[in-house]
Amino acid sequence: MSDFQFTTEDRDYVRHGDRAMRLRLFRPVGAGPFAAVIDLHGGAWCNGDLAECQARDEVLARAGLVVAALDFRHGADGYPSSLVDINYAVRWIKAHAAELNVRPDRVALCGQSSGGHLAMLAAMRPDDARYAAQPLPAGSPAVDACVAAVAMIWPVINPLSRYRHARRALDATTPPAWVGDIPARHDLYWKTEAAMADGNPILALETGETVHTPPALWVQGRPDPAHDYRDPDSPVDANEPERFVGAYRRAGGKIELVALPYPTRATTSLEPVREFLVAQLSC
Repeated sequence: MSDFQFTTEDRDYVRHGDRAMRLRLFRPVGAGPFAAVIDLHGGAWCNGDLAECQARDEVLARAGLVVAALDFRHGADGYPSSLVDINYAVRWIKAHAAELNVRPDRVALCGQSSGGHLAMLAAMRPDDARYAAQPLPAGSPAVDACVAAVAMIWPVINPLSRYRHARRALDATTPPAWVGDIPARHDLYWKTEAAMADGNPILALETGETVHTPPALWVQGRPDPAHDYRDPDSPVDANEPERFVGAYRRAGGKIELVALPYPTRATTSLEPVREFLVAQLSC
C-alpha cells in the first residue's frame, strides 16, 4: 500500500456575488499525474463543511490521490444550488489538471450521507443544464463534468422517501432520537416534495431516465434507520440500499454494497472507500 506525503491548501474555486466557495486540496508529493477525488460532506443538505472530510481525505491522499474537500451552497440556497457548485468543481479540477498534477480522465466523486446523495446525483447527470449552469471563466479548456467513479458512504439516496420516513417517525408517540430536525432540514433545502422527487437517483432509475452509471460503491453501517429502511411506497420489497443497487445494475452500472457494523462505521468505512477509489482510478 502506498504511503505518500502530501500538502494541504485551501482555495476559492467559484464565487456567487460576494460569496466564495472554498475547497481544500490534499496533494500527494510525487511525480504524478495523480487521479483526483472530490469529496462532499453531509449534514442533510443544510449543515456541515469541508472540515468534516479531513480524516477520509488524508487516507486518500496517502494512497496517492489528489483530493478536493468541497464547500458548496446548501440550506436555504435550496436545490439545485449544491449540484451547480459540484458540477462546476468537477470541471474546475479538470480545467486546472496541469497545474494540480491531475489526470483529467481519472476524476471521481465521494460523499457521506447527503453528500453521498449529491455525489451520485452529480455523477448521473453531468450534462443536466441546470447543474451545469455556472460557466468556467472565458478561455478555460473545454471539459465536461463526467466522473470515473462514485463512492457513497451511507447516502440519503432517496430524499423523498427519507422525508416521509422521518415524518412518520416524528409523528410517533415517542419519536426516535435519529429523527432530530431532519424534516425541517428537508423543508429548508428542498422546499417541496416535487423537488425531492426530481433530485432523486432512485426515482431517476426507476422511471427510466437516461443517466450515466460510473462504477460505484455504497458503504452502509447497520442497523441505521436514518439511511437503511424500507420505503412503504416502493415497488421493491427491499431496503433503500438494495433497492438502489438493483436499479443501478439493471441500468447497466456496476456497484458494490459493503455492510459494516454501525458502532464502528466511521473508522471502518475508510478502508473500503480507499480500496475502491484506488482500484477504479488506477485503470
